[in-house]
Amino acid sequence: MTEMVYGAVPTRAGEPVLPKWWRTVDRWSLSCILILFGIGILLGLAASPPLAERNGFAPFHYVQRQAVFGGFALCVMIFVSMLGPIVVRRLAVLGFAAAFIALSLLPFFGTDFGKGAVRWYSLGFASIQPSEFLKPTFVIVTAWFLAASQDLGGPPGKTLSFAITISIVLMLALQPDFGQACLVLFGWGVMYFVAGAPMLLLMVLAGFVVLGGTVAYQSSEHFARRIDGFLSPEVDPTTQLGYATNAIREGGFFGVGVGEGQVKWSLPDAHTDFIIAVAAEEYGLVLVLIIIALYATIVVRSLVRLMRERDPFIRLAGTGLACMFGVQAMINMGVAVRLLPAKGMTLPFVSYGGSSLIAGGIAVGMLLAFTRSRPQGEIGDILRGRLR
Repeated sequence: MTEMVYGAVPTRAGEPVLPKWWRTVDRWSLSCILILFGIGILLGLAASPPLAERNGFAPFHYVQRQAVFGGFALCVMIFVSMLGPIVVRRLAVLGFAAAFIALSLLPFFGTDFGKGAVRWYSLGFASIQPSEFLKPTFVIVTAWFLAASQDLGGPPGKTLSFAITISIVLMLALQPDFGQACLVLFGWGVMYFVAGAPMLLLMVLAGFVVLGGTVAYQSSEHFARRIDGFLSPEVDPTTQLGYATNAIREGGFFGVGVGEGQVKWSLPDAHTDFIIAVAAEEYGLVLVLIIIALYATIVVRSLVRLMRERDPFIRLAGTGLACMFGVQAMINMGVAVRLLPAKGMTLPFVSYGGSSLIAGGIAVGMLLAFTRSRPQGEIGDILRGRLR
């Protein structure tokens, strides 16, 4: 019956896993991820030695750790991208439960590493940031609820997904981590919009976001200090934003030269939150535009492939993952050029950070799994059938 309605799509019976994966995966997006990781290692060679020297480590201590974490992240990404959507959803539900519990226990067992926000668990040899692992699994779970709500007699998925979103946003805001809270809220809003949310409701939710930001500004010194610094007409040259702005200005179109940049000696987060400033200073606007083009290619190609997808769950989950991936990159670069307030958010696959790299590998692996070519998996089959 399925073949009569949608038309049969030829499959290769008994095809091995790896050839099938290579034939169906989006190789352009996969290549862009590998290039971004290579750029991250290149920039790490420039940005991390000053930090390693200050902390008494070997010059390339952090580069070696980034290579190890990144290699593991790429292996996880490829493994997850080989899984089917149902398996991805099942694993994501388990991962979401674990990450949600870990996030809720942060106020009791977490640490801030002197940064003023309790976001990590310290393991001695490494640290874990639960919010990084929560984001991709959150997208899958809420997309599942939103898709299920469209079925006849289905659960109140929109209400359940909203309740989960608000719970996570409140926990993140209490750390405080307003950047990740906004990213989670944005991801849910995009999926809710794609699922058919009325514009009036989205406008009301936007109003509540503005109200919440006002309350946070009045009650949180951490939040107010960042907003005031962003709105100030003059940038203090001794702050991270001041150093980053000056580095980008000095870099110009082609940069000051490999290893000749100075911002890495002044910025404590040159290898993480402000890695794009190191890229702009040493390699200039050319490399920055290449990085932007790589992120744009991944997001646009993923969305184009998802537009042809028939399964509502895959469409919603893939859209949420792609948009959150792109917006996180945009926020990181926007902070460095002072288009946005400081958020403390990494640049995916480029910045140093074990949790960020591995969680990014999981998220992109899920995205590649959802955008793989599948037999009878495109909405165009239905449209062509109706036109005949």
